[in-house]
Amino acid sequence: MFKKAISIILIIAAIYWSFSALLPSKISTIDAPDNSFSTQRALIHLKEISKKPHYVGSPDHERVRNYLVTALENLGLETEIQEGYILTDWGTITKPKNILARIKGSDNSKALLLLSHYDSKSHTSLGASDAGSGVVTIIEGLRAYLHENRTPKNDLIILFSDAEELGLNGASLFVNKHPWAKDIGLVLNFEARGSGGPSYMLMETNGGNKELISNFIAANPEYPVANSLAYSVYKKLPNDTDLTRFREDGNIDGFNFAFIDDHFDYHTALDSYERLDRNTLEHQGSYLMPLLNYFSDADLSNLNSNEDNIYFNVPLFKTISYPFSWITPMLILAFLIFIGLIFYGLSKRTLHAKEMGKGTLMFLAALITNGIIGFYGWKFLLTIYPDYTEILHGFTYNGHTYIWMFSVLSLGICFWLYHKIYKPENTASLLVGPIFIWIIICVLVAFELPGASFFIIPVFFGLISLFVLVRQKQPNFLLMVLLTFPVLTIMSPFIKMFPVGLGLKLLLASSVLVTLIFGLLLTVFGSFRHKNRWSYVLFLITISVFISAHLNSSFNDEHPKPNSLVYYFDTDINEAVWATYDNILDPWTEAYLTKTPDTDHAISQTTFGSKYNTRFNFSKKAHIKPINKPYVDVQKDTIIGEDRHLKLFISPQRHVHRMDIYADSSNVFTSFNVNGLEIEKNQDGIVFSNRDFNRLFEYYVVDEKFLVLNFTVPKNQKTSLTYYESSFDILNNELFRVPERPKNMIPKPFVLNDAVMLKKTIVLD
Repeated sequence: MFKKAISIILIIAAIYWSFSALLPSKISTIDAPDNSFSTQRALIHLKEISKKPHYVGSPDHERVRNYLVTALENLGLETEIQEGYILTDWGTITKPKNILARIKGSDNSKALLLLSHYDSKSHTSLGASDAGSGVVTIIEGLRAYLHENRTPKNDLIILFSDAEELGLNGASLFVNKHPWAKDIGLVLNFEARGSGGPSYMLMETNGGNKELISNFIAANPEYPVANSLAYSVYKKLPNDTDLTRFREDGNIDGFNFAFIDDHFDYHTALDSYERLDRNTLEHQGSYLMPLLNYFSDADLSNLNSNEDNIYFNVPLFKTISYPFSWITPMLILAFLIFIGLIFYGLSKRTLHAKEMGKGTLMFLAALITNGIIGFYGWKFLLTIYPDYTEILHGFTYNGHTYIWMFSVLSLGICFWLYHKIYKPENTASLLVGPIFIWIIICVLVAFELPGASFFIIPVFFGLISLFVLVRQKQPNFLLMVLLTFPVLTIMSPFIKMFPVGLGLKLLLASSVLVTLIFGLLLTVFGSFRHKNRWSYVLFLITISVFISAHLNSSFNDEHPKPNSLVYYFDTDINEAVWATYDNILDPWTEAYLTKTPDTDHAISQTTFGSKYNTRFNFSKKAHIKPINKPYVDVQKDTIIGEDRHLKLFISPQRHVHRMDIYADSSNVFTSFNVNGLEIEKNQDGIVFSNRDFNRLFEYYVVDEKFLVLNFTVPKNQKTSLTYYESSFDILNNELFRVPERPKNMIPKPFVLNDAVMLKKTIVLD
């Protein structure tokens, strides 16, 4: 019993170690040495930046810009503002105003760029984490670096980009329009998709990662959180950052440093100074300082590579890396050792074919059972708690509790299944099946997700354990526990990472990973008698955790419900409606949509949604308010040859933040100019040829509060444009007198919200 207790304690300690090694445990104080990064000093800037939402075009957007310019100038840097219209592949046009500074290096070499964006998302997000945290990390890091009075070999360029939240517009403007872009050899970009947790290092490169990861390891950050699995997954996802523009448009490599935990705060009014995890900000600083010191003097002209490396982090050893070319040899070696051990064990009569077959089938049963539970788990929770559907990214306020619940449940099922085939000395035979399944998984990922091929490392330690079990009927229990440390320290963080980063629909990954880890822990658990008792204890814990999750499932002041409300006025038919993206109405929205809202209004077919393809779900006819209609003037309409040249002036007669132009997909445009910005043609001489939902572009108002459209169409084409204008002022618009939300509600992120919308069709006969 003593040995089992020690084993459990050591396993728990290894799991705890795997997580604690990801983040600094101490926060640097305000009186930290002047040449070191101080989180408390960085927070002084963050408190000022995140006082109010500072989205593009807002008064506080200008306030934050001026504050950051002053902060850089106080460091002795000369700043400049780069501005100009730009269209990105997100379909957005605006005039970003990038903040730039440059520190001259001693050599005529490639420059190191420090990058983060200073605009916040929407009219409600305070932008403390996304990406105020990145901006203040750079300001404080530069202050510490410059205190040494060092002259770097490489030029240091600082870019606080604008309009990242709208479509990476600021980064696109810099990469494609600024002369400094061609000087850059490497980018360090600081980002956030939550308000806490470890910051993950993710690379952006058009080639291989070998040189990048080698230099990252040489820079020796204290708490590296990096693995090639996340790198491979990230490349398959549509999650772009400013760094994407550097890679795609400028062929410039770089590192993203982004934290993703407490995802429920992302892009919401909860992204505040108070809710930002201080350890997380410390972690960002722990990346910047060693990387800034290293890459400011490194050769940045030789970071390209055609080869990829596997890499992963593990406590004590930090980041381990080896070439992709080792994947196949390591698989073959593992398979040969595996086959050799089976024959060796059979010859010594310590392995038994029947027991190996039972063990393999039982492990498959555990994988399938837990996989099914994980797959349907989120759907089951949505059935019980339909309000969760209002959280579009799918990570609830009590999401961490659900990760615990499904992990403990999966572990309990594993114990319960394995108690059925327990025999005092069949542990070695039971281990064969899990190792075989692990090898099969390693073969599959080698082809489909090669970045995950470090999964073979725990397999080798499993093979060592199998060798010991084959050789010794009663092996040293401490040795067997220590041989499980690699799988525990490498794989445990992934149980949390997937559902946190990608939503609770990935509880499947958590339950499967727990099962896979359990399989290699059979070296310890296999000899446990009364596994059914352990399973009952774990099932009781599961029930307790579920009760805890249930008690925290309701929305409240600390965990407010996201909701939405839009007033939509269609001037074409002189009709107005209230509309919402919500699936379930609450008292605040019911006051306008009533208890019997409509679901078939034309607005439900209009997509002003998000990356989650959200549409308006409900609407209700509303009184028409005296909203000033836009002024539209056709200033030129000339036919030259086969083309019709038009100049259209559109001016809202009220304060708006956004204007959208749509045109039927059958309409062809052979040229298009928006406020002086010439839209690029495709190879067939057509512009806006591939458009989503018939949308030509979204224009976010910065300086010019109007649209001047110069465009060319075939002379016989019947052309019409659908114009939408939106203001984010429904809560303070005297025409509506909509009350503030109760404290247990917040504006829903990712969608057009709190908006007064107007539609007008412009027919050009």
